[in-house]
Amino acid sequence: MDRELAFVEVTGTNGKTTTTSLIANIVACAGEVDARVTTLGSWVGGECLAETTDTDAFTRCLSRAQERGARTLCVETTSKALAEGFAQHYPANVAVLTSFSRDHLDYHGSPEQYLAAKAQLFMTLRDGGTAVFDADCEAAALLEEVTPRSRRRAWFSLRAGCSRADLIAARVVTERSGTRVELAPTPLGVALGGELRLRLLGEAFVADALAAALAAHALGYSPAAIRAGLESFAGVPGRFQRVCEAPLVVVDYAHTPDALEHSLRLARTLAPAGRVLAVFGCGGERDRGKRPLMGRVAAELADWVVLTNDNPRSEDPTCILQEIADGCRAAGAREEAADALGRISELEPRAFIRIPSRGEAIGAALAALANEDVVLIAGKGHEQVQWIGSEAHPCSDVALAVQALEACGKMGP
Repeated sequence: MDRELAFVEVTGTNGKTTTTSLIANIVACAGEVDARVTTLGSWVGGECLAETTDTDAFTRCLSRAQERGARTLCVETTSKALAEGFAQHYPANVAVLTSFSRDHLDYHGSPEQYLAAKAQLFMTLRDGGTAVFDADCEAAALLEEVTPRSRRRAWFSLRAGCSRADLIAARVVTERSGTRVELAPTPLGVALGGELRLRLLGEAFVADALAAALAAHALGYSPAAIRAGLESFAGVPGRFQRVCEAPLVVVDYAHTPDALEHSLRLARTLAPAGRVLAVFGCGGERDRGKRPLMGRVAAELADWVVLTNDNPRSEDPTCILQEIADGCRAAGAREEAADALGRISELEPRAFIRIPSRGEAIGAALAALANEDVVLIAGKGHEQVQWIGSEAHPCSDVALAVQALEACGKMGP
């Protein structure tokens, strides 16, 4: 391994792909060859090397980055990879924790083991390295304790009064066109001009941007490159991706209770005079415990919930939907017939329906949509297939949404 190549490795329940991609965009804006490996694939200098995330794809990206003279390799580092020893083989120069909440318990067995996997990234941090933490995340305090004392710490926060953070979002204003962030007058906040104007929507992406800024700053990138990289970044496919602005239709990868809550709260702020409709399901052969939790979150935060198939795999889709529906009912939502969306203006909110076909569910939600409403299509994000049994069927939420909007004459800008 070429020690001249700095590794910045990003872990967390949510925000990994976006943060990794933001750092790579900062590198590019600094005039360097950017190299990144994410769950969506690997790229060096704009060249897509692979759309897979296996060991061979990572090795090819590493080799190509060295050939092109890259100074920084940005790596989205999953808990599974960490549990299998990735950080021991490739210790980070900069390690980033974006967030921590329930996920992947089907693999790790418990939240404690899930956190222990992520701890590997910080325990193996290189000499002279920097750990970047979210000061608003309780798990960050635990991971900070296992980080070697000689390593630097850098903290970010979305709480204006946070006294320990190096970069703080003192105020966040989100509109359908983007997000404005007022920065507290810390040294880096002042160097960045006191304000950021992001093309991304919402506080979750603000946290990702602050984490990326601290990581890039630790690697020596200038405030000018950091600001340019953050403000020019258009987003990652399937991460609160706007399909249409008027009416607002969003495709998001949110597949945990925490991520779904964040996305629905954001959707609510973007629909001050309208309704919020959520379309989602849960994957089969994965953590069953999160299904009723996601149902509860959706019923509490959306006006209408459309339950549909995600990737059922070998599980009975009916049983998966039932477990989510149990959570909706626990939150006080009532179940309506599948055709109720056609009468949505006549019915009270806090209701849910079941439409197993994902295409039909998206079509029904968008047909009922008014310009002031927001539809959040959650769970699959960037994915291009749907796993039913052992077969992969073509399925893109973005494509399904575009087709449905065109069919009902609502495809705006």
